[in-house]
Order: sequence, then structure tokens, then C-alpha cells
Amino acid sequence: MDPRSFADERSESRLYVGNLDLRITEAALIKMFSPYGKIISEDFLWHTRGPKRGEPRGFAFIQYSTKEEAKLAKEKMHGRLACGRPLMVRLASEKYLEEAAAQNSSKAGCNTIKSGTTSTISGQVSRSAKIAATKNKLKALDEERDGAKKPKAS
Repeated sequence: MDPRSFADERSESRLYVGNLDLRITEAALIKMFSPYGKIISEDFLWHTRGPKRGEPRGFAFIQYSTKEEAKLAKEKMHGRLACGRPLMVRLASEKYLEEAAAQNSSKAGCNTIKSGTTSTISGQVSRSAKIAATKNKLKALDEERDGAKKPKAS
């Protein structure tokens, strides 16, 4: 079995859950998403350093056993209020598309997000698109860092 096909299948059954209120716990998140299928893993992200160390980062990943369960959970949970905030739920593979599109649109100076320009026919993100998105992100971070180091002119 090709390891890349396994990774693609895995990303199709993995959800990105964003805009989480800081009061939401891992247990609460699992309880909210378990009615839609068998959850095989959950990654709740925490700040590991700095002044917010030990606090939730406001997003998580949930891995279902099948892509159908993940799609159902996405449909049912996207936009649903949790602690007064609408959840942002996407397939984890869609996150790469959005980041690449956001990078492209910010360079062009427009506010629209291009959709589907980096995807393959099957709707999956190509490896080269993921690499391009990562390179763009690193370049943007370098530019931010370089801008912060320069003394501001008065």
C-alpha cells in the first residue's frame, strides 16, 4: 500500500475545529463530536511556551474512522455555537487550500479568497500545493520577523 494514499485517506477523515472558546475542554469537544461517528484520535492544541503556556490555542483536530463520518460531523457542526462562538469545522485537507489561497490573495492585494486553484480533480490538495503553501507561510513569517527587527522611524 502506498503510504501517500494512506495519508490522503487519513486527512479526509480528519477535521480541523477552530474558533474554540478557551473554556471548552477536550472532554467537551469529544462529547460534542462523538454523535457523528467513531473518533479514533483527538489533538487539542495548547500553548507550550510564552505567557500563555498551558492555555488552549483555540483549535483542535479530530480524526474519525471514516471520511463519511468526518463529512457528516463537518456538515452538522460547522457554524454551531459553542460557548457563544460559532465553530469553524473543516476537513483538515481543506485548511491547506485556504492558507495557500490567503497567501496568494494577500500578495495580489485583494480581499477575495481563490478557491480550488491548488486542488486536484478529486478535491484533494496536491503535494506541490502543500509545499507552496508552506513556503509562502515561511516567507511571510520571515518578512514579519525582519520588519519587527527594524527600528521604527519617528
